Amino acid sequence: MKALIGLLLLVFGHDVSSVIHSRRLFDTASSGLSTFPEFVTVEMVDEVQVEYYDSNTQRLIPKQDWVDQANRDKDPDYLERETERRKGHQQVFKASMGILKRRFNQTGGAHIIQNMYGCEWDDEDGTTEGYDQYGYDGEDFISWDLKTMTWVAPVHQALTTKHKWEQNRALMEQKKYFYTKECVDWLKKYLVYGKRTLQRTERPRVSLLQRSPSSPVVCHATGFYPNRVVVFWRRDGQELHEQVDPGEVLPNHDGTFQVSVDLDLTAVPQEDWGRYECVVQLKGIEDISTTLDPADIMTNREDSHTLAFIRTGVAVLAVVVAAVVVGVFLHYYYRKRNDSDKRHKPVGSDTSSENTEGQNPSPEAQPLTTVQS
Repeated sequence: MKALIGLLLLVFGHDVSSVIHSRRLFDTASSGLSTFPEFVTVEMVDEVQVEYYDSNTQRLIPKQDWVDQANRDKDPDYLERETERRKGHQQVFKASMGILKRRFNQTGGAHIIQNMYGCEWDDEDGTTEGYDQYGYDGEDFISWDLKTMTWVAPVHQALTTKHKWEQNRALMEQKKYFYTKECVDWLKKYLVYGKRTLQRTERPRVSLLQRSPSSPVVCHATGFYPNRVVVFWRRDGQELHEQVDPGEVLPNHDGTFQVSVDLDLTAVPQEDWGRYECVVQLKGIEDISTTLDPADIMTNREDSHTLAFIRTGVAVLAVVVAAVVVGVFLHYYYRKRNDSDKRHKPVGSDTSSENTEGQNPSPEAQPLTTVQS
């Protein structure tokens, strides 16, 4: 993942002017995990959680007032109707779990089905993209290719699903319409209703951190929004593509984001550190440049309380995300391993077997194409 980011920056440079908006839904079904609900659905718009459902509460819960208003303006009975739809999805995924266990010759243990689907829209050139990807126990199971209107099955256990779904041409056309039209239209509508939240800009706070004298110096930017930020190191005004280790943008508990980029100074004498600076670029604000001054670095030696607080905050965040938003947590964990294949390749869930049945896609709910035994 980090190598991919570095390569993309080397080839294409930095561009924070174009904003790619996204609407993504994550379904996570589990078996053998007593601490997690058996089924969780999370919907995100531009990485902001807008809806949540799990099998314990069996209620669809709006997480943003503006998305609740957008949906009720369309349908006053939206919550009740969509709650019942999620309950139906829950049962379909439960049946799918049994089917996949049989396909993989499994009898017990903990198992996870994941499904990520949604659409993107570039607000500069108007291009769109749709995706529907499934995985089982952290590995690719099957994914849909919108351009070719085919399913990609990386494991032989998914071939039955691939053949069944591709024979249903009506379903394929239905999915194409959903991802290229309905999903995008609703994404744009949400952007209007949630403009104050989704189209705001919050300036990042930048810190320099170092655990020990032999550790890399970390440029840590946090508290920014939106999440499309560029952080890089440069020396004498020239961007560095070696010595650096870019990190992944992660969510904060307050709806903002954070990211870190490491700089390896093993072979650099301290008197030359002043030639280095960390640059943070975010659309709507001037570049933030922070010169590498040893006096400004927070370390375990000089400011252990501050650095420990930052580390603890990140650890607490991970626990909260895992406990409250199971589907999103599992998705991001898996995407880290597969993003080099495709810009958004979190996978997740099953689909397969003797009988397949597609449910009509709606703007609010996923176009679930699962299996029933």
